[in-house]
Amino acid sequence: MKMARTTILVLALALATASLMRPCNGALEAGFYRGKCGIADIEQVVRGVVVARFVRDPTITAALLRLQFHDCFVNGCDASILLDGEKSEKTAPPNLSVRGYDIIDAAKSAVEAICPGVVSCADIIVMATRDAVSLSGRKWYLVQTGRKDGLVSLPSDVNLPGPTISVSQSIAAFAQKGLSVTDMVYLLGGHTVGVAHCSFFQDRLYNFQKTGKPDPTMDPALVRTLRSRCPEKSKVDNTVNLDQNQLSALTVDNSYYKQLQAHRGILQIDQELALDRLTNATVSKIAKSLDFSTKFGEAMVKLGALQSGSPGEIRKSCRAVNPPRSK
Repeated sequence: MKMARTTILVLALALATASLMRPCNGALEAGFYRGKCGIADIEQVVRGVVVARFVRDPTITAALLRLQFHDCFVNGCDASILLDGEKSEKTAPPNLSVRGYDIIDAAKSAVEAICPGVVSCADIIVMATRDAVSLSGRKWYLVQTGRKDGLVSLPSDVNLPGPTISVSQSIAAFAQKGLSVTDMVYLLGGHTVGVAHCSFFQDRLYNFQKTGKPDPTMDPALVRTLRSRCPEKSKVDNTVNLDQNQLSALTVDNSYYKQLQAHRGILQIDQELALDRLTNATVSKIAKSLDFSTKFGEAMVKLGALQSGSPGEIRKSCRAVNPPRSK
């Protein structure tokens, strides 16, 4: 009861401060760019870029999901992660393996060619991610647009939940952004696609919590399989699918949750979702549901609504703030 009361208190405090994360430049809305670029359909222009890439590389869905999460979770969805620089968010350890920047650049070039100075890079991230998710899961969801691009990008601002974080710590981290426990469980469902490097979970295979044994919550058959892919003293940091159902490893669906129930979660935080009393009922419900794509889309829209309220602009290049205007 004490833990439950603490969690409720954290959520209440987060909701009280959530207003600080709302946009100061007008409310976001679906179809924000309609009519702002003549007859051009900006969302279809972005989608065309994503489709062309997805056909060649369907793993781009996982990359864009991660890109949006890493952007929105740090000072709101302002494309600050796209800025280049020796001391930018890109240089923070959690972002060193983030990819997908080239797709955003391509989409930005495409929209600038027909509608210069109107479409933000922050909106392109959200639109492109939605497009990739719909291509992977065959479920379209409306996204809100109207964001401005941020002016600041610092590695010190990057404080993302790690793979060994506890469920209660993860709940608190998401609550600080105004996201509920259910939102968190759905958003972590982004792990239904993508891979993890062995270094992020190797302790679970060999020396869990310094016991000299594997994590007892992991399926022994999975331990054996992963050990062959992730030798204990290997100098190569291989990757494995986060969804161990090989038939759906590239599909945005609820297979991830079914794998967690079978004790086949790869990352510690993923497996804990199915074991912790604060989240196991939600995992069970999603695993049995037929509406995962719809609910996941709703959670992504909530994530996309995070805004810091700081001043912004429409960047000419997603990789740099605009030069000062001459007086």
